[in-house]
Amino acid sequence: MPTSQRNPSVQAQEDHVLATDIQSANTPEERPVARRTTTRVNARTVVKPLRSIAIFGAVGALVAAVALPAYAATKPAENATTVQQMAAVDAQSLVVASQATSAPLSRGTFTATTPDEIEKKKAEEAAAARAAAAAAAASVSTGTGGRTFDVGAYALVSPGSGEVRYPLPQGSYHVSRTVGGAHNGADMLAPQGTPIYAAAAGVVRQSAESIGGYGVAVMIDSVVGGQRVQTTYGHMTYGSRQVSAGESVAAGQLIGFVGSTGRSTANHLHFEVWVNGGLLEPIAWLAANAG
Repeated sequence: MPTSQRNPSVQAQEDHVLATDIQSANTPEERPVARRTTTRVNARTVVKPLRSIAIFGAVGALVAAVALPAYAATKPAENATTVQQMAAVDAQSLVVASQATSAPLSRGTFTATTPDEIEKKKAEEAAAARAAAAAAAASVSTGTGGRTFDVGAYALVSPGSGEVRYPLPQGSYHVSRTVGGAHNGADMLAPQGTPIYAAAAGVVRQSAESIGGYGVAVMIDSVVGGQRVQTTYGHMTYGSRQVSAGESVAAGQLIGFVGSTGRSTANHLHFEVWVNGGLLEPIAWLAANAG
């Protein structure tokens, strides 16, 4: 129905209802919703820049953490410390009492300081040693009366032939006693300096200036006729030995000179013979085997 033909009371009611709807649409209950929507939009607008700033800050910190140590490692030290400076800092001091005195440093007889001087000193000492060895080979001192033995004046090999030789030249000695009681050898009295020869070829087991009661003595291990033979030569003159331990000797070879060292009261050769470990009477053994 057209509006103009409606009932005025009906028209008034419709207008009232429309006005009420419009008013309820603008009530305060709807305003907080709009206000909350606006606040949410504003918060989002603020959070986005803050997040970007935090990300850039974290990236910057990471770059600084990587770059700064590398830069510090490549940067030259402005005040480098030398080893000498460190030693000076760490050095320790020693306080010595005023009464202390320095002990003299003993260098012995070697005073060379340069390599050339050292070589020269060594050459001089070697020459002196060779001269002493030559003098010892040419003559032997008794060590007691100053008497010198000229080895060249004696036969270097005893007379005779065969595997066994007499230890003293024939006619130069006489036997004072032989094996008996506690005496294990033959005492062959002879003048001091009479040459002593190896009774058989072999190897020198001992050679020393003092072997118990034998005094200056030489002991030789030999093999004669397939038997083990040990001969001992005691009471030699000091410094007269002509052989050393471990040296091989020939039958009749000069090994020393008669003396009176050790338990002895007169110049003589104490001569012992052991065959296969058993003691034999030396003079009888010589008579049976010496050529």
